[in-house]
Amino acid sequence: MDVKHIAVSGNIGAGKTTLVQNLSHHFDWTAQYEEVESNPYLDDFYSDMHRWAFNLQIFFLHQRYSQILEIREGNKTIIQDRTIYEDAAIFAPNLHKMGLMSTRDYENYKAFYKTVEAQIQPPDLLIYMKASIPTLVNNIQKRGRDYEENLRLDYLKKLNEFYENWIASYDKGPLLVIDCDNTDIVENKDDISDIYNRIQAELNGLF
Repeated sequence: MDVKHIAVSGNIGAGKTTLVQNLSHHFDWTAQYEEVESNPYLDDFYSDMHRWAFNLQIFFLHQRYSQILEIREGNKTIIQDRTIYEDAAIFAPNLHKMGLMSTRDYENYKAFYKTVEAQIQPPDLLIYMKASIPTLVNNIQKRGRDYEENLRLDYLKKLNEFYENWIASYDKGPLLVIDCDNTDIVENKDDISDIYNRIQAELNGLF
């Protein structure tokens, strides 16, 4: 069996980490998560987005590039919580569009990203967790992370718009979309089983 790279994408609060935990256990994959608790910029970013936007995005870009190198060198199937593409196609341009990242910093970021992108391969399967703003807000409130208390609603809405545009044009490989508004990946066993079956159907064409 070839080593495969499975990635889960979606907005803040979509349920990516929960799904990654579930799938890694079910399929015996190795999980890779975002560095949230150890991220030195996250608290500051939510308090002052304009000041810390560039620092945060560079941190995430480096983190995810390092993860991709680990995937390349490893011998197990990896399931990754968020992709490097989301940083460049969604988060950074959204911050720039909202005036939270200067044009100078944004152009610098894009140049750095292009250098990184030339050295990486896309995931073998991308799973997109599609969710409406009410679903995202409800999930964010449920998990109660302190640094997300200052999360701006307009920021979340703009991210969703960027996500929808990105997914509509995604052409780097197989894509599976999960409707999070009508899917319970925590309590509903039928929903969870359906996700397993849909993923397995995609994987049958990969492995």
